[in-house]
Amino acid sequence: MIIKYWPNRQSINLNNAVVDLFIETEKKLILKTDNQSQQYLYLDILNNITKTKLLQLILSEFKELILDIIEVNLNARILIKLNKKIVEIFIQRVSKNFFTKFNIRISNSHKNRFKHISSNFTNYLLIYLIFGSSYIEDDIFLFETLYTPYNHVKVLLENFIIHIGNLVIKQLIYNLNNCINIKKFLKKQNICNKLYASNRSIILFLNNLKWQNFVQSYIYDIKSFYNERHKVWIISSEGINSKYIYLSQGEKIQSLNQIKIIFLFWLELKDLLIPKAEKFFIQIAKYFLYCSINLLSNLILILLRIIVFYLNK
Repeated sequence: MIIKYWPNRQSINLNNAVVDLFIETEKKLILKTDNQSQQYLYLDILNNITKTKLLQLILSEFKELILDIIEVNLNARILIKLNKKIVEIFIQRVSKNFFTKFNIRISNSHKNRFKHISSNFTNYLLIYLIFGSSYIEDDIFLFETLYTPYNHVKVLLENFIIHIGNLVIKQLIYNLNNCINIKKFLKKQNICNKLYASNRSIILFLNNLKWQNFVQSYIYDIKSFYNERHKVWIISSEGINSKYIYLSQGEKIQSLNQIKIIFLFWLELKDLLIPKAEKFFIQIAKYFLYCSINLLSNLILILLRIIVFYLNK
């Protein structure tokens, strides 16, 4: 199978690759957007029609964002520096266009909850689409930057779309404030997933999300950090799914809080001690088994001799 690589610099080939990527992603969004990942998403509370429309809106707005950035003619360094602000404004624009249909206004207090959403993946995606792969630092991913697979950029785009969609609906849920308002709004607008049509099911859904986010933040994210893997959302033939890709995390250690650093230290200690402990206990078990077999065989031998002695007598 021939691997298709992403163009490494600004050119007509890069423009064509971006157009092909957007067209391919549009087609995938039409096919299926069911959550098959075994994890909860805020998007799950929407029915499939509304979920697909939201993801399509995000893709459409993202096209405009790319064109706007190209028109402004930002260089790669400035683009990376402004990444957080760009993504924040992008989410506000998507939210405004999506919520306007339902006559909802998002308060500033809820907007502030989502200022932390920017990630390195957004940086990389924008650079790939605008400047090409040669502007990505070496040793970030497993492959050389000049040989970046086309499918790698496709995964980053799909992950971005689903991630933004999830945050937009999270914003909606926070804005509605409680499960009664959420239920009334979803039913009134006819956009509710039938699985979450009752107050009880909505409460259970939100509690599961809170617990999942807590575990994700304090356990799985640290393990992923330690293993230099990052979870991404993809659009497969079955629907929305997740996978892990390699991502160098060397520079992020300073951003971890004390609890996460302790957990990271425990993982290091575990990897150092457990193999030795396992080896020690296996050796002890072998000796114990050996001694037990010898003792049992000697007892059987003594018992047989006693029986023979009494029979002869």
